[in-house]
Amino acid sequence: MYALIVDDSRAMRHILRKIVEPLGFQIAEAGHGIEGFQRLAEHPEIELVLVDWNMPEMNGIDFVKAVRANPDYERIKLVMVTTETEPSKMARALMTGVDEFLMKPFTPEMLLSKLQLIGVSMPLMA
Repeated sequence: MYALIVDDSRAMRHILRKIVEPLGFQIAEAGHGIEGFQRLAEHPEIELVLVDWNMPEMNGIDFVKAVRANPDYERIKLVMVTTETEPSKMARALMTGVDEFLMKPFTPEMLLSKLQLIGVSMPLMA
């Protein structure tokens, strides 16, 4: 099973990897949405994407729109992991097609709870 982490912060990608990798996921990483879309093409087995909102080149909302516009990716679960906390922005992300929204800062337990909520199968937790 593969997860993709799309965030322009190397530190945040590292934090997310440390939480998700022990669950049994192989991890691909990208520093912005365009690179994230390239990773999706390279790894068709990706089932989960953790994506930041604010990134250069292609932000998280545009990335989500592009993923949701491609029928090849309809099975992918998308979680927006961001500092954006305004209810209107959360609603926009959900309307754009994310399955869940996680605000930074967060705990590993908060992320795991969101993954369970959207039905992401976690092999080592089954």
